[in-house]
Amino acid sequence: MSIELQHVHFRYPDGTLANEDLNLVIHEGERIAIVGQNGAGKTTAVKLMNGLHKPTEGEVIINGINTRNKSTAQISGMVGYVFQNPDDQIFKNTVRDEVEFWSRYNKLDEKEIQSRAEWAAKLCDIEKYLDINPYEIPYSTKKFVSIAAVLTARNPYLILDEPTAGQDVAGVECLSKLLHYMEQDGKSVITITHDMEFVADNFKRVVVMAHGHIIADGTPAEIFAEESILSEAKIKKPQICELSTRLGLGNIMKIETLVNKL
Repeated sequence: MSIELQHVHFRYPDGTLANEDLNLVIHEGERIAIVGQNGAGKTTAVKLMNGLHKPTEGEVIINGINTRNKSTAQISGMVGYVFQNPDDQIFKNTVRDEVEFWSRYNKLDEKEIQSRAEWAAKLCDIEKYLDINPYEIPYSTKKFVSIAAVLTARNPYLILDEPTAGQDVAGVECLSKLLHYMEQDGKSVITITHDMEFVADNFKRVVVMAHGHIIADGTPAEIFAEESILSEAKIKKPQICELSTRLGLGNIMKIETLVNKL
């Protein structure tokens, strides 16, 4: 079971070529970070994965199903998408209604609706906000509301767009726990992020994009060791990696490993 991009090109109606010849396979249970500067084609690429865009050329195959033959609603049943800005996603009057929306729309029984909502709220640490209007809670918490709302569909694939933006240390820790849980549950998480510390701490695979192309695909250690890739994609090494490199200790990703080396 996998998401496969096969020689995918995407051109906007105005003629702008956003993605060119993308070839990528993401297996169920993988955590993958997609990185690169703004305009590299990352968001367009993931919107191809969940049916919000259809390829101009090439094929997007999800668990053996070609997205060309399915509606966005049908694809969203397999690939959940959490927008960068929660205000683009949230529309209900209470957090509870937001988190329960997918289940009610799909006419699940009441017991299952409650079970899924409670599970997602606990996982995202938003239980105390369930009866509050989403627009009366902090931005960082709203992001977890939008994540919880998507989680209730229990899709095999989850896309997170810049999840650490606006998060404090506790929020980033909650995201890390969520990623771990999803991996243990056999679910894939595809994350667009500019947060290289988050990448180094939480991902074993990193896809680098620049100019609408995939220019590298490897482990964090492999990616952050290649100065030419970092330069082309205009991304920086995580601080721990930069420090360990300057100390002549190689590309160390974890602070615990650096401390042990020292």
